[in-house]
Amino acid sequence: MKKRRKGWIIAMDGPAGVGKSTVGNLVAKRLGYHFINTGEMYRALTWKGLEVGVDLNDQGKVLSLAQKIKWQFKPNEEGTTLKTWVDGEPVTTQIRDERVSRNSSVVAANPGVRKFMCRLQRRLGNGGGIVMEGRDITTHVFPDADFKIYLDASIDERADRRYRQLKAQGHDADRAKIKEAILTRDLNDLKRKINPLSQAVDAIVIDSTHLSMKQVAQKILRLIKRGHG
Repeated sequence: MKKRRKGWIIAMDGPAGVGKSTVGNLVAKRLGYHFINTGEMYRALTWKGLEVGVDLNDQGKVLSLAQKIKWQFKPNEEGTTLKTWVDGEPVTTQIRDERVSRNSSVVAANPGVRKFMCRLQRRLGNGGGIVMEGRDITTHVFPDADFKIYLDASIDERADRRYRQLKAQGHDADRAKIKEAILTRDLNDLKRKINPLSQAVDAIVIDSTHLSMKQVAQKILRLIKRGHG
């Protein structure tokens, strides 16, 4: 494998609720890399569109908005995770709003927006030293990544993890509704016409159903060490 100036490009895909952000952050921290969750970019654009009153079903207007935004990606306090800033404003809290969750799939299915985001993501990762997760990172954004991981888990385990997370944060949670929402997201991701979620033929598949996030991260780190050791 060819090593890049700042390190490796580690691409990670997988369905909703599988733990990609937690695992990706752990791996990046151990390697001294940056980590980015590309889903936040689509959520940030969704939030901005809702804020300024853009019709999210108008693909041209949403793309135009994406192109006008001043995009910034700044490290969090730990210095590992790159958080999305929109027009000089950090949007970490805003993009978790329920109205954003309800509408982000429409924005993510916009062909022009996906092409725009792909270019943005490549600029962020081309220098190496990055762990990037999403739905089409191994198949479209970085098909030539040094390491490609497809992280999976059973639907019941993913629903349980999300349920526990919400309860730990003090939120009310209905496990059946959580499971239904994850299944809906899976369907949207798999059926999307442009760059749908799919498993790259040369990706390393890891089923995390019976593993902790720390164990998954350790497994990936061992694979990386073996791959370039």
